[in-house]
Amino acid sequence: MQDDRRHPFRDSQQDREAATHFPDTPQTRAPSYKLAFTDEDFMLRDELRPVRLQLELLKPELLMNEAGVNSTIVLFGGARIPEPAKKDSARTQTLADLTQYYAEARRFAQIMTAKSLANGGTDNVIVTGGGPGVMEAGNRGAADAGGKSIGFNIVLPHEQSPNEYVTPELCFNFHYFGIRKMHFLMRASAICVFPGGFGTLDEMFEALTLIQTGRMAQVPFLLFGRAFWEKIINWDALADAGTISPDDLKLFRFVETAEEAIAALDGWAGKGEKRGAIPGR
Repeated sequence: MQDDRRHPFRDSQQDREAATHFPDTPQTRAPSYKLAFTDEDFMLRDELRPVRLQLELLKPELLMNEAGVNSTIVLFGGARIPEPAKKDSARTQTLADLTQYYAEARRFAQIMTAKSLANGGTDNVIVTGGGPGVMEAGNRGAADAGGKSIGFNIVLPHEQSPNEYVTPELCFNFHYFGIRKMHFLMRASAICVFPGGFGTLDEMFEALTLIQTGRMAQVPFLLFGRAFWEKIINWDALADAGTISPDDLKLFRFVETAEEAIAALDGWAGKGEKRGAIPGR
């Protein structure tokens, strides 16, 4: 790295290197003698959780800033939805039928990435959870257009690895679900939700809650697949019961295809209006 420091002090990299040349004595081998920021056992202590939370918030923020990512289009969706060519491997007939949304996610990401590249490639960058299914489709579509895309993986008890289409330098791994969800929304210029399971529902409702309560800007919010969403959620019943306002049903729209989604984004009423501060800003 170029040394452009403006202070007379030694930096942490210099001291980390110097610490590898200490004489080998019982004192220098003691865990207490390790520099705190190089001591993994120390960093993993329960008492250091606030520090780890801060680091997990800061690392992706710095790297995306350095990559010039100004805004993103968020794609949420199920990990179990296969691409059309592999629909025979679907666990249920419903999943096999939902393969169309893999194709639509891929096409939507391809078109939006091409539009982004035509305007410098720093706005409306596709971001997904970085895994398989709809997430893979989003990253794949961005790669089809020759652009970059972001993947936010998270460590899970079962095996989880990023799909091959995420841009490597924009592929992140998280420990905390809450920090991961903050990063999904901190740069969001639009949110697109495809059919999915518990994780997709969690992400969708958190984002809707933030918009409903004015905790973030009202951005275009699209749900792909009206039949799927109206089957699993009785939206009108929430309004009829008074647990949400009828106007809250206007926070999102249903679309079926990539082209419908793009038309909805282009014609979104009130696009850019602020209902509150974007989380973390």
